[in-house]
Amino acid sequence: MNIILFGPPGAGKGTQSQKIAKKFNLHQVSTGDLLRNEIKNKSDVGKKIEQIISQGDFVTDDIVNKILKTVIINPLYRNRNIFDGYPRNITQAESLEIMLNSDNQSINFILFLKVNREIIEKRILGRIICEKCNKTFNEYLTKEEIENHKCGKNYLKKRKDDNLETIINRYDEYVKKTKPVLDFFSQRSYFHEIDGSQKIHEITSKIEQILTV
Repeated sequence: MNIILFGPPGAGKGTQSQKIAKKFNLHQVSTGDLLRNEIKNKSDVGKKIEQIISQGDFVTDDIVNKILKTVIINPLYRNRNIFDGYPRNITQAESLEIMLNSDNQSINFILFLKVNREIIEKRILGRIICEKCNKTFNEYLTKEEIENHKCGKNYLKKRKDDNLETIINRYDEYVKKTKPVLDFFSQRSYFHEIDGSQKIHEITSKIEQILTV
């Protein structure tokens, strides 16, 4: 099955994607991770991406789609993808359906995590990510998990774009460009809205219920 996990920046998409991918043997497709890998590899497109992100803007559709298509057509991941952070706008939503349909694939579930901006600010400002395994923590909400993390604290880092100004810019951009995607998908029979302000395990439990019905 192919799943879209949808919601504003800081809604918990990455955390839930990791959990669901492990539970259902899915391939987590995080456009954010794909873009950060390009930056880490210091490719030409990675340098362009880094500049765009540092300004609090979204990377252009052409760049995202080009990178994403290589994942979609990979036989190893066929019909077992969970898309985290994509699509962000109508153009991307339409492109995703075209890319999937061209490979005889389709979207099976759309999960929307609904969270207000106040909660998102607290989550993002406290967010730290393990550079070794990509697991996400929150220094305010998951202190015990941080202490017991198997990779060690030395690998835990804050992302450069996790600051209040960038958070506000990204959220406003989400409302402007990404919210219409919600309207685009909301009438589909496989669209499900979930209260993203709940505790992590409560959200995970709700998602598992939806996927196993």
